Amino acid sequence: MKFKKLLTPIRHSPPIIMQNNSLKKFFGSLLTILGVVVVLFACVAFLKDGKPILGLSVSHWESLVPFLVGLVFLGFGVSLISKS
Repeated sequence: MKFKKLLTPIRHSPPIIMQNNSLKKFFGSLLTILGVVVVLFACVAFLKDGKPILGLSVSHWESLVPFLVGLVFLGFGVSLISKS
């Protein structure tokens, strides 16, 4: 009888994060909004060409980094929203 209890498989519940789709949607929308804001900042910085924006002077090539970071945030955010 003791051996029968030892041989029965243990069933685990999935992690809490995977069960909660509203959490995925929240972080997805947060990342999407943040991505859009950063991409817009990079576009404005590119058009200003070295003039200060929000106290930062960003050249053409320096505006490439926030643009790429914004695209990554935007992509991950849209991916999270579509998967939930």
